[in-house]
Order: sequence, then C-alpha cells, then structure tokens
Amino acid sequence: MCFLFCSFSFSLANCMHCLSQKMVCETKIVADDHDPIHGSKKDSMIVSSAQMWPPLSPPSSSNNMEENVKKDNVYIREFHPSDQEVACRIFSEGIMERIPNTAFRGLKSQPQTQLLYVIITIMCFVVTKSLLLTCCVPLILLGMRYYFSREVILRYLECALHTDMSDIEQYYMKPAGSCFWVAVLDGNVVGIVAAKGNEEDNSVELRRMSVDSHYRGKGIAKALGRKVLEFAMLNNYSSIILGTTAVKIAAHKLYESLGFKHMGVIYHYTLPGMNHSILERMFFQLRYHRYRLQLREE
Repeated sequence: MCFLFCSFSFSLANCMHCLSQKMVCETKIVADDHDPIHGSKKDSMIVSSAQMWPPLSPPSSSNNMEENVKKDNVYIREFHPSDQEVACRIFSEGIMERIPNTAFRGLKSQPQTQLLYVIITIMCFVVTKSLLLTCCVPLILLGMRYYFSREVILRYLECALHTDMSDIEQYYMKPAGSCFWVAVLDGNVVGIVAAKGNEEDNSVELRRMSVDSHYRGKGIAKALGRKVLEFAMLNNYSSIILGTTAVKIAAHKLYESLGFKHMGVIYHYTLPGMNHSILERMFFQLRYHRYRLQLREE
C-alpha cells in the first residue's frame, strides 16, 4: 500500500512540475501615489494611498518598476469598437491558461480529492492484482481532471463570449457606472480590464482583467487596476470588489498587499456551463475567493 501511495504522489508531483507558470491575472491595483479625489457623497476616506498601496518590495524596486512602465510607454485608454477582436483574443487566451492550473495545480489544495484518488488507486490493485495497471491509475485520474477542466472552462468561455464580451461597447461603455479600458504598448493593445457598477450597495466590480502573456512583467496589470480605482473614486463608489478562482498563492498575497481584504471562500464554486454530473464533480472543483477594498465610509 505504501508503494502505491508513493507511486501516485510521484506521478502527481511530476505533472504539477511540468505546468506552465502563466496564468490569467484577474485583478490588480497599481501602487502609485495619486491626488485625493473628493466625493460628494462621503468625505472621509477609510484608507490613504500609502495604506492602500504599500510597497511590494523595497522602494528602489518599486521605482524601477515604474521606470520600466514609463520606458515602455504603456498607457491606458478607454475601449474603442475597433478593439473588440483583440480584447476578446486576450481574454480568451487568459481563460485558456486556467485549464492546466485548475486541473493540476489546484489539486494541491484539495486534500480530500487526493485521498479519494489514492483510495481508487488502492482499490484498483486489490481488484486487478496488476501492478502495471495500478501504476497507470494516477495518470488516468490526472488525465480525467484535465479533460473535465477543459470541457467546463471552454463552456464558460463560450458563455462569456456570447454575453458581455460579445459587445463590449454595449455592455460596458454605454451604461452609466461601467467602463472598459485597454492597455496600449508600442501601438498594440496588450491588456484589458472592466468596471461594472452596482448602485444597490454603491460598489464597483473589477472584472475581465487580462494581460497578453508576451507583455507581462511590465506593470501593465497594475496600471489597469489603477484605472479602475480612479474610476471608482471619481464616481463616488464606496468600495471595489473582485472575485477570483486563482490557485496561485502569489496572486492572493498581491491582492492583500494592495489593500484588499479577503472576505471569504466559496467551495465547489459553480461556473456557467457546468452540468453537475457525478464525474464532473469528481474531477473538477473550484474555489472562489472574494475580496473587497473599502474606499469610503457608508
């Protein structure tokens, strides 16, 4: 039994080690200073710019990042209908990166699922008495995880491309309290982000953030996030909210370091397009993390 468990763990570790390190960036806020914007609804701010954007590294490193952004001439502008195709491409590529991350890296934070797979492996040996077949079980299970992750995420992507991402101008640019921006570098659109206002709780949701994988590491995501923050303050929203299914710990640490507070986790989160079959539940699981950045007192 110990041999089987070690075999399963070794196969799982190898698959996770081969994973791509790229993953879609769902939301980030830039850590630059800005002039305070006085709102008509509330005057007292919960957080200052220094508290909201503490340095992610020593001051020299932060300055280097800002200098790199300026050097590369990255700027943020509002979405134009001619950006529709490239915006959908960047969004789609970012979503597709979630397939291996959800299938493999996400398993590291699911001990119950790991235990289930070990039990299945042991049962295979007990029933078949075949060492070769038993050693193949972990690979088969991981293959099934990839298959169902791909199926669910592709259905989610199709749903998004037929709803808000099908007509960005209509969904984000025309309604009051919403907007969509693109990041431009050397004349090319390399990043996107959206803001969707909610009048009921006077909050704005940061959505659809993604940066072209060829242009990451230049502070583009931070610049996009800063734009949403400025938008929220100019429109007197009291808070910014975001939700993420990111499995990388570094992403969550970044949200918290920028002032976001972790508000909770939804286990076994349901994506649009899921059919809730037994096999799907067995091989595809998501955790949905909710974050909130309070800007003004209610």
